[in-house]
Amino acid sequence: MQKNLFVFFLILLLILEIRAFAQTNQEINSPDKSIWVKIEIGETIKYSVQFNQKEIIHPSPISMTLENGIVLGHDGKVKKSTIKEIDETIIPVVKEKREKVGNQCNELTIEFKENYSLVFRAYDDGVAYRWITNSKKDLVVVGEQSSFYLSESDSIYYPEEESFLTHSERLYPFLAVKDVTYGQMSCMPALVCKVDGTRIAITESDLLDYPGMYLTGTSANEAVLTSIFPPYPIEEEQANDRTMTVEQAADYIAKTAGQRAFPWRVMIIADDDAGLIESDMVYKLATPNKLPDFFWIEPGKVAWDWWNALNIYGVDFESGLNTDTYKFYIDFAAEYNIPYIILDEGWSNTEDLMEVNPDIDLEELFLYAHNKDVGIILWVVWLTLDRQLDVALDQFQAWGAKGIKVDFMQRDDQLMVNYYEKIAAEAAKRRLLVNFHGSYKPTGLRRTYPNVLTREGVKGLENNKWSKSITPDHDLILPFTRMLAGPMDYTPGAMINCTEDQFEPFWNRPMSQGTRCHQLAMYVIYESPMQMLADSPSNYYGEPETMEFLKDVPTTWDDTKVIKAKVGDYLIIARRKGEKWYIGAMTDWQAREFVIDFDFLSPGTHNIKIWQDGVNADKNANDFKVIEQPMPSHNRIKIKLAPGGGWAAILE
Repeated sequence: MQKNLFVFFLILLLILEIRAFAQTNQEINSPDKSIWVKIEIGETIKYSVQFNQKEIIHPSPISMTLENGIVLGHDGKVKKSTIKEIDETIIPVVKEKREKVGNQCNELTIEFKENYSLVFRAYDDGVAYRWITNSKKDLVVVGEQSSFYLSESDSIYYPEEESFLTHSERLYPFLAVKDVTYGQMSCMPALVCKVDGTRIAITESDLLDYPGMYLTGTSANEAVLTSIFPPYPIEEEQANDRTMTVEQAADYIAKTAGQRAFPWRVMIIADDDAGLIESDMVYKLATPNKLPDFFWIEPGKVAWDWWNALNIYGVDFESGLNTDTYKFYIDFAAEYNIPYIILDEGWSNTEDLMEVNPDIDLEELFLYAHNKDVGIILWVVWLTLDRQLDVALDQFQAWGAKGIKVDFMQRDDQLMVNYYEKIAAEAAKRRLLVNFHGSYKPTGLRRTYPNVLTREGVKGLENNKWSKSITPDHDLILPFTRMLAGPMDYTPGAMINCTEDQFEPFWNRPMSQGTRCHQLAMYVIYESPMQMLADSPSNYYGEPETMEFLKDVPTTWDDTKVIKAKVGDYLIIARRKGEKWYIGAMTDWQAREFVIDFDFLSPGTHNIKIWQDGVNADKNANDFKVIEQPMPSHNRIKIKLAPGGGWAAILE
């Protein structure tokens, strides 16, 4: 009898232990089973990630600290956990990579007795998690711990920042993760590279009413990255017409509603470089469209004035910030079916948007542009726009403006993040498109407010006016890092192209590093529904063969296929718009040859038009050749790229 009783209690104890384990350890896998996430819940919460049966993120603690010492994730008691399958199709208002976005994942929700939840999603191409609170009172968030315990052999493309006052325009040094120390801070996305070829891009999505996340190391020789956030601003000071600095910061990062979901912490995972490019995770995780009326939103190319310093020639008037010059830009846009031009800095007083430059007859320009079916986008300093918000936007709408380019925010603390949403919403009320410059990386706001077509937050072509930093190598890092977060206003289209030894920064007559076809390929490779033509219309008029391509190439896509890819070295992408396919290929300073297999084409013979590096492009980067020929769908083409070269094609 005693023996039977002992066995009974032993079995009961085992059952209780199994139940306790089930409560404190959770697992979720991706639909294709390639990714497994394990969540360990005890005194702390730790998650780990397996990819293709290898642990790529080791147990990493996560938590959120509120005021009064409350820590979500510390000694939490699991109330219940549920797993559901998400299988839906998102139809984007503004297409970027494709006309339909598949949203398939498994979602684990862990509810805690302490009135909060932790949600994990496992996609075939990554993992994301977020905190959800259910408090009736507003919350003060003191800090959030989001950590990534990696392997000592891991390396990272790490866009290091100097402070929280930043345009997020960074280079991407390649470092050993273990060498990143505490205080060595980076913006995101940052790209982790494992020795077996696995890639992990770390970023965030659905950033609303909360500060942006940065990464920092912990200590030397420890392959650990952890989160750091700009604190909540208490006292600000205007440094000049466009910069507001934080003079006093709180000891917390956010004051927010008690019932809310916090931003997603995102890890895009791929087994090679090509797998990164096609990911839509940041977009899929964002809050869906809030605009009831969105059919007026029209993406398109833009003729831009600032980079080329309004340097037009062959005309009988003096070029500059005046009515005649902008009429010339409008004429150029109309001739090449470019839907928009930008009036950048100088059209108004930067501190008073109602004080128009007396050399510009703005009402005449708007009427002239309207009659030519060209829209005008107005550049503004964020601070001035904020001060004159209703008056300015109402006037822009009355003039007939199609959009605004908002510049120099340079921060992503909670107050500034809220400013982005306010501008997106207020602009949408007036049917105005938005392009954010001087901005942090995209976090999905373009899905929530699809009138936000693009943003900067990228070290792009404009830097060629004053530096040598924009190399073909840098150009080939961006699609695997910054572009994973969303569209980027790199502003391509330079018509003065230089080899490495010939390039010099030049403010009023800027040029680019790499070949003409390197620039053309950017229009296929770089995603931006509002895509710039950065150079002077006079230069474009002198390049009719180049303009054949630039006139035709779209800014949104129905399908995307990555053909060949290696971060920092080369990239070939095919994108479809309607029945046409567009191909873009770019290389770094190394000349390369590739074979492109067109097995993705529909059966039958196609016509292909090619813009390729000329035989002398290694000596004169402006040299290129145009070829047109029939091509069966089963054909393969061998292409040659010069140092810093490119290749572009249209198939129909």
